Amino acid sequence: MKTRKKLIAVLKSLNYYLVFFLLIAFVITCCLTLFVTLLSQSLNIDFTEAQISTAAKATFINVVFISAMATVLDGLRRHFFINRPVQKITEAAEKITKGDFSVRIDPVYVGANDAHLNKIIDCFNKMAQELSGTETLRTDFIANVSHELKTPLAVMKNYGTLLQQPDLPEEKRMEYAKAVCESSRKQASLITNILKLNKLENQRLFPVAERYELSEQLRKCLLGYEYVWEQKNIDISADIAEDVFVRADSELLSLVWNNLLSNAFKFTPEGGSVALSLKSDEKYITVSISDTGCGIPPEVGKHIFEKFYQGDTSHSAQGNGLGLALVKRVVDIMKGSISVESEVGKGSTFTVRLSREDV
Repeated sequence: MKTRKKLIAVLKSLNYYLVFFLLIAFVITCCLTLFVTLLSQSLNIDFTEAQISTAAKATFINVVFISAMATVLDGLRRHFFINRPVQKITEAAEKITKGDFSVRIDPVYVGANDAHLNKIIDCFNKMAQELSGTETLRTDFIANVSHELKTPLAVMKNYGTLLQQPDLPEEKRMEYAKAVCESSRKQASLITNILKLNKLENQRLFPVAERYELSEQLRKCLLGYEYVWEQKNIDISADIAEDVFVRADSELLSLVWNNLLSNAFKFTPEGGSVALSLKSDEKYITVSISDTGCGIPPEVGKHIFEKFYQGDTSHSAQGNGLGLALVKRVVDIMKGSISVESEVGKGSTFTVRLSREDV
């Protein structure tokens, strides 16, 4: 392999030399012919064959020497200004293919080719950075999915073992069976959310936009948690504007409202309050859901829309960290925006803003 590469390099050098030789020979021959012709005509000098032969030999030697010098200089130029930067890019690309996404290439300073090569290097570094981030997300996603799937399976296994006791009281049997059903529900919910999020992120779930009354949808979603606020004695405040219509996928938007309401009731303690408001103007429709729960610290607020991120681990058993990631993705697909304002110990307010275009 090395011998073959050396042979190829030698043949390339000979090719470059031949090109320079022919080019220089042609230029010098034309120039000398023109010069000798004009000189002989102006001075009426007739050159002998010996003089012409000597001049031809000297010219040939000069052409050979100049061609060799041009080949060497061109080779040095190619080595330092082209081959070395390209070699750096090639080596970095090979590291990327082997899974090393931390590799970066420093800018090069090679004169006239600076702008083009550095543009390629800049694009390469951006690609490596994106791949590094994607690989980190993939690794974290697999680790988190494995953990989230393992937990309910372990619970079901333990309670399934307990249910096999022959003298188990009826009360305990019902308790264990209920725990198995609850773990099954959590696992089914996790898998459903993973599939939905995967389809949304890979654009395999296509929204079906239709015009419908958002006011009525919000009321139905809120009433779906009636048993929760009655059980926890939560005060409900609803300020929903009438006859507000939106053009969007109703099923996907209901996922947004249900997730936000579920979180609001989950983190609001007994005796607290949850508020839902819907307002609209000529440009936007704004939905706000507020609670008087534990609140979100600023460092947690930066990550709450990331997959599997759970700021309050004391409530981790009630969710799987995918709800807000789904909400963010759906809102993005609807070309809307979502924001959160929160204060630790006082509660949080999630605000979703949708455009009224084409409503």
